[in-house]
Amino acid sequence: MARDTTALSRRDVLKASGAAGAAGLAGLAGCTGGGGGGSEYPAIGNYPVEGDEVVFGYNVPQSGSYSQEGEDELRGYRLAEKHLNNGGGWVDDWEDLSGDGVLGKTVTSVEGDTATNPDTARQSAQRMINRDNAIMISGGSSSAVAIAVQGLCQEEKVQFQCCLTHSNDTTGPECVRYSTREMFNAYMTGQALAPVLAEEYGEDLNFYQLFADYSWGQTQQASMEQFFTEVGGWSQVESVPTPLGTSDYSSYLADVPRDEVDVLVLNHYGLDAANSLPQAIEQGLDQDMEIVVPLYNRLMAEAAAGSIDGIFGTADWSWQLDEEYSQSFTEAFRSEYDKVPSYAARLAYTQTLQYAAAAERAETFYPPEVIRQLEDYEYDNAGLGPETMRGCDHQGQRDVLVVQGLPSSEQTESRLLEVVNQTSRDQLGYACDEGPAADCDLGDYGDE
Repeated sequence: MARDTTALSRRDVLKASGAAGAAGLAGLAGCTGGGGGGSEYPAIGNYPVEGDEVVFGYNVPQSGSYSQEGEDELRGYRLAEKHLNNGGGWVDDWEDLSGDGVLGKTVTSVEGDTATNPDTARQSAQRMINRDNAIMISGGSSSAVAIAVQGLCQEEKVQFQCCLTHSNDTTGPECVRYSTREMFNAYMTGQALAPVLAEEYGEDLNFYQLFADYSWGQTQQASMEQFFTEVGGWSQVESVPTPLGTSDYSSYLADVPRDEVDVLVLNHYGLDAANSLPQAIEQGLDQDMEIVVPLYNRLMAEAAAGSIDGIFGTADWSWQLDEEYSQSFTEAFRSEYDKVPSYAARLAYTQTLQYAAAAERAETFYPPEVIRQLEDYEYDNAGLGPETMRGCDHQGQRDVLVVQGLPSSEQTESRLLEVVNQTSRDQLGYACDEGPAADCDLGDYGDE
């Protein structure tokens, strides 16, 4: 349940008494326990946790281009919180969780609107940290937002659980110790998508890209160029940036040279993709070339349902997967909301439970120990088969789905995309000194 308080926080008191020094803070933590089972860990971030409740912060877009994703993220977070406190869903199956809160404390939460703006998101997260004493923050939908907030969380020593963020930079040059990401990235999209497209459309083709001009779009268009060139022997005609939040793409689409281009790649997401794809179809570009949307989501597919027939892309997860945990989550979500979940909802649900389970394994909310429990943790109970949260860059190593839009005649309210390939994690990824990971320096735990 979300709450809002303006009361003076313990963090405020600690800041005001900064002269007490580390030794004094360590003594204070030892006296109060702080969710550490009587541990002697020193105060750091919002540890120790006082009282009978622990606060999680859900920082998502409730306005702006990605607000639809934000709505479903909140549904996933709220369901996870309900199950953590009362049992149900995956909590009944995960051995680390009890259904009686986390470390004996009831989980409560605060919610913020990032407005898909990094500055707004950072201010919202700062309030969650300073005013509400959030021990963990989760959110995303824009990689620029996720990168801004995870940078703040590293400074404040508060854990950030990435939700929707697909930019290579999140676990590449902008990676931090206090953030983990299960979602795959643009580099992995290129690895999964390029072989399927080469087989479907052939080799030695010319492609043209439009991309949202911020971290996610920039890294995605770079990864598409790399893998379309390397795998299919394709040649890029041009790659053109478009501002995030563009509603009219007609001028950009009119510039596509129809006589040169075989494949048009639209690196747009959310409402941007819901605008650019139908406009490309309306201009008849699909009559002269193939169109690809590398990163799909169900909410975008709903908005552009009449334009997705045969369009390839990738997706984080699908409720259609015939897999034990996928189906149990879908059942729980549908029971709660009378609809099937998007992958944004699964990510939100999973990231909340992953943090809670790590705290239980660590037997404390002390952030450095929780992080160590997350690093190199292997699991197979999140709907995608075996996964590993890699320690070197905090990037999840997992399968990636290649999907294709269904024709209108085969679409239903809940089924718009077809999973055509689940690319194994053994065929994806990169070593810790390769790809985006080569530029990752996680930084300190804070207890060195």
